[in-house]
Parts: sequence; structure tokens; C-alpha cells
Amino acid sequence: MRKLIFSLVALALVAGCASQDTKEQAGAAVEDRKPGVGDIKPPVAAKPVTVAPVAKPIVSKPIVANPLKDPNNILSKRSVYYDYDSTIIKDEFKPLVTAHARYLAQNRSTKMVIQGNTDERGSREYNIALGQRRADGVKQMMLLLGAQHAQIETVSFGEEKPRAAGKDEASFSQNRRSDIVYQGE
Repeated sequence: MRKLIFSLVALALVAGCASQDTKEQAGAAVEDRKPGVGDIKPPVAAKPVTVAPVAKPIVSKPIVANPLKDPNNILSKRSVYYDYDSTIIKDEFKPLVTAHARYLAQNRSTKMVIQGNTDERGSREYNIALGQRRADGVKQMMLLLGAQHAQIETVSFGEEKPRAAGKDEASFSQNRRSDIVYQGE
């Protein structure tokens, strides 16, 4: 019985391989024939349209860089400057403070120190107090924008850490500032 089934399967395979497509045979006969007088010319077939493959854009994964060190990122800017004898954060520095507050809100384990500074005019005690009010003002704004109290420490250096050593208004304006310093940097 096995031999019979095996023979039938083999016969079916051989028969399947022996058949040819009749379209190929008919097409070959038409191509070999030379056109004669009175033959109707077949319509000209349109050339097949070849579509060039569309290149897919390369999607690169963004490079995960530290936004705090990227010079094109606002987070790389770390100083808020003040007018003489003022603790008011100018409108031009509010986006900077806002960006740092958002960064802290999104990175709850990150901590910073805000360092208040003054120019040399005024007594030492007055400048320490003014520097502290400046640092506290930046901290308060950040807290209102979502940062956590435990993430921010404030300190005043008063006039002790000047950025510019001159005795003119240009130098003084560089020294009236709050600096944002992230821990671990």
C-alpha cells in the first residue's frame, strides 16, 4: 500500500513539472511571425513606468547630552543680574529662572546652590544681607514654578567674589548677581 501511495505522489510531481503555461507559447508564436501586408498594427503599448524607490529619511536618535553644559541651551546660563541696590529679578532674566525651575521640577534628585553677590559699595554687613535677599528671591521664584524646597540652598557672598575687578559701573554691574551652581559640577 505504501508503494502505491509513493508512486502516486511521484507521478503527480512529474505531471506538475511537465505542464507549461499556454500564454508563453502563444506569445512566442506571435513574436516570431513577421508582419505582412494588410496586417493591422497592434496598438503601441505604453512603456511600463518605473518608480524610483523613495528613500526614507534617516531618523537618528537624539543625542542625550547634558542640557546644563550645552552652550545653546538656556540652562547653560547661570547668572541673574540686578540693578544697583535691588533684589528685583529683571524681566530679561525670568526665562532663565523659569528654565532652571522646570529643570529642577523634572529632575527631583538634582540640587543647586544659589549664590547672592553684590558690588563693593555698601558696608560688608549690608552687602551680605543684600546678597542673601537676591539669592532668596531667585529661590522663591523657582519654588513658585515647581522646584522643591529641598533642592535649593542659598548663600550670600556679598562683595567677596567679584566677577570684575574694576571700580566703574561696568564692573559693578557684573558683580551684582545671583549665580546658579548645580551640585556635582
